[in-house]
Amino acid sequence: MNSRRQAVAVCSLSLLLVTAFGLSGCGGDAQAAQAKTEAADATPAIPVEAATAVRSEVAATYSGTTTLEAAEEASVVAKVGGTVSEIYAEEGRAVRAGDALAKLEDSDMRYAAEQAQANYDKKQLEFSRSQTLYDRKLISADAFDAVKYDLAVLKATNDQAKLNLDRTVIRSPIDGVVAKRLIKVGNTLMPNAPVYVVTDFDPLLAVLYVPENALARLRPGQSATLSADALPGKNFTGKVARLSPVVDPQTGTFKVTVEVRPAGHVLAPGMFSRVSVTYDVHKNALTVPRAAIITEDGESAVYVVKAGLAHRSAITLGYADGDKVEITHGLADGDMVVTLGQNSLKDGTKVAIVNGQPQKAMATDAAKPAPSV
Repeated sequence: MNSRRQAVAVCSLSLLLVTAFGLSGCGGDAQAAQAKTEAADATPAIPVEAATAVRSEVAATYSGTTTLEAAEEASVVAKVGGTVSEIYAEEGRAVRAGDALAKLEDSDMRYAAEQAQANYDKKQLEFSRSQTLYDRKLISADAFDAVKYDLAVLKATNDQAKLNLDRTVIRSPIDGVVAKRLIKVGNTLMPNAPVYVVTDFDPLLAVLYVPENALARLRPGQSATLSADALPGKNFTGKVARLSPVVDPQTGTFKVTVEVRPAGHVLAPGMFSRVSVTYDVHKNALTVPRAAIITEDGESAVYVVKAGLAHRSAITLGYADGDKVEITHGLADGDMVVTLGQNSLKDGTKVAIVNGQPQKAMATDAAKPAPSV
């Protein structure tokens, strides 16, 4: 009987010890978990800036640089020699084809033209009399033909003299603007001496040499945007005028000519310009700021902020258009992505969005201990 009582006592004591140790172990785990949670809550949040992924239109473009050229430019020359007597057009003046630019002293040409006209008139009278005599069979056919041929020669001489006199007035061959005046009053010119340069500003051309892999994406009529370093902040609209069907085997490029027609003469040939040709548009693309994207080892990712934590998300990129980039996979509408401060983040890092707030102040506030309850 005593042995039985002792056995029961031992069992009861063992049960009490096991229960006590079990309760002690459970209490320790709970305390450790609570401490861990409190430590996590006490970790200061890293200040970041963020933006929301939104739907917008995004265009695919090819961009390049070039120097503007005039579609038409004429080097005007003096058709006859002479001394410059008058200047009619200065640089910057808009002219039409046929407008007078300058005049040469024309006394000699005028006298030559008057003499040629007189000789021609005289020969016409002689031809008229010869015609009458020939019709009456009073002169031979050979004599009549000689007068007829002389008349033709004098007519050509008269026409040439009139043309030379007319050419003493130097005229613009095209519509455009006087780009250069190369002569002064009193200059003596030889025939074919250059006197003016006239440039047509409508349109201006931007010639690009594009890699052959873009040949299938570009075509005439596509819209283009042009800017010039000399005119900061201004953009001009143009279009692709033509494509060369031939790829240069030495450079692997083909020629693309963009045409722009600016109002007024704001742009000028020779200006260094930047050209973007739009070859495709996605109307309802999911986009984020370019600053949000991290690229490492050829892979792109963003940090998505959810419940105060930043989670790294791999993404697939589409078109890039200025500061916005299309995301084709890896994000959803309305996702908040980090745009500044990603370098300090890891997956699951606690963050505080501070758009428009001083980061230093926010960091100080975040470092303060939470108030006791």
